[in-house]
Amino acid sequence: MQQTRPDGPAAVPAPDPRGTRDTGDGHAAYGAVAEAACGYWGRRGLPTEPGQVVAAPTAPLLLLALLAAAEPETEPGGRQDGGGVVLPRPGPAWHADQARLLGRPLHPVPVPAECGGVPDPFALLETVGRARAAGGDPRVLLLSVADGLTGTAAPPELLHEVCEAAVQEDLLIISDESWRDTSHDPHDTVIVSPAEILHRPARHTGAGTHAHTVHAAHTLRARAPHGVRGAYGRSPGATDEGGDHDCVVVLVDLGADPEYAFRPGTATGVARLPATGRGRELGERARAVLAALRARPRGRDVTAAAEALGEAEPLREHRAVGNRAHAARAAALHQVLTAAGAVCRPPHAGRHLYPDFEALRPALAARGIEDALRLEAELVRRLGPCALGGHRFGDDPRALRVRLSTGVSATDVPATDVPATDVPAAGTSAAAGPAGARASLETALRELTAGGPAAFHPVKSPDADGSPA
Repeated sequence: MQQTRPDGPAAVPAPDPRGTRDTGDGHAAYGAVAEAACGYWGRRGLPTEPGQVVAAPTAPLLLLALLAAAEPETEPGGRQDGGGVVLPRPGPAWHADQARLLGRPLHPVPVPAECGGVPDPFALLETVGRARAAGGDPRVLLLSVADGLTGTAAPPELLHEVCEAAVQEDLLIISDESWRDTSHDPHDTVIVSPAEILHRPARHTGAGTHAHTVHAAHTLRARAPHGVRGAYGRSPGATDEGGDHDCVVVLVDLGADPEYAFRPGTATGVARLPATGRGRELGERARAVLAALRARPRGRDVTAAAEALGEAEPLREHRAVGNRAHAARAAALHQVLTAAGAVCRPPHAGRHLYPDFEALRPALAARGIEDALRLEAELVRRLGPCALGGHRFGDDPRALRVRLSTGVSATDVPATDVPATDVPAAGTSAAAGPAGARASLETALRELTAGGPAAFHPVKSPDADGSPA
């Protein structure tokens, strides 16, 4: 499917930095969001001007506009496949959905053993190389520095390797950082952005904290065949005055975590584009797409988004309390899962875990559970709507992997599935807090992996039509 781009993207202006005059089409409101976003990213070491900010009523809609804006130009008589999208497998369902809407070829790359959210760097190079050898044209890499699916965060050194591979292959990086502020332990692995890793310091003075990145970029350019267009696009003798690299877009979904803000309905998506010519062009095109769709944050959405991005002290404390609570629940669930024989990456951020029950396949098969769909249905029956099979996130549907929410600790276990000795006293919850989460999951796993076959009761999960949760 060929994407039709609205005419005259330059006619859609960047937000007014002052945001003082409402022309009737929401420019003042848009400016308020842009100003708040500048402060948000400035506190994270990414200086930002209002003209670098693009916002939309929802993050999926914003991603759709960014992917449409990143469409490569077609030379007269040339072939266009819409520009392929590279993304980690498994990954958020809504990432792939937007690429499919535009008819973009998907190039999934397995995640490394350490974490989810980013592709294995060597597999990334291999996948892109194979795609281009077959006539494809991958142009965009979607990744998540803090993965809401697996509850993990990419180690900086691994993310650095991924960024190097993306630069080498001239991929536009769209970094979903919606879960970056949900780290379970402030003293844990530092969560960084590709925009920080690829920030260009002054090359001749050696200033900045990422001088090694510039050296790595020079090495990558030296390896590239003569005439290959690179994202850096400068000769070795060019002067680098520092600033944004032009291949990184940062995306934040303010609606990813319901606990992100006090008030409900904060679904706004905001993006930071690089302060380069390529970034400005991408921003103009994205705004043109959103203008054609009449998609601009308004009214209460603007107020909620500005409040979330403003991060007042009460809101920061609110988030910190929530992170500590989910950290305790996630740690309890992880201990139970690994004790039962499942393989699960230790949780570091977010509200989910992603266990692999392959080691328990014989016991599960005795109960008719041989794929992700059946495993999801059985866990939903026993624990409530806190499990989604890996098939919903691009994973192998035959694999026994599920996304398990820490919300299981807030869900009552059906009385028919709890032994009499485990039934709570009247007026209490069977799964109140980490101890309840542990008891709920222990009971379910004990029954599922006990010796002897048992009748399987297929249950249609709340969104068994395949739509993401």
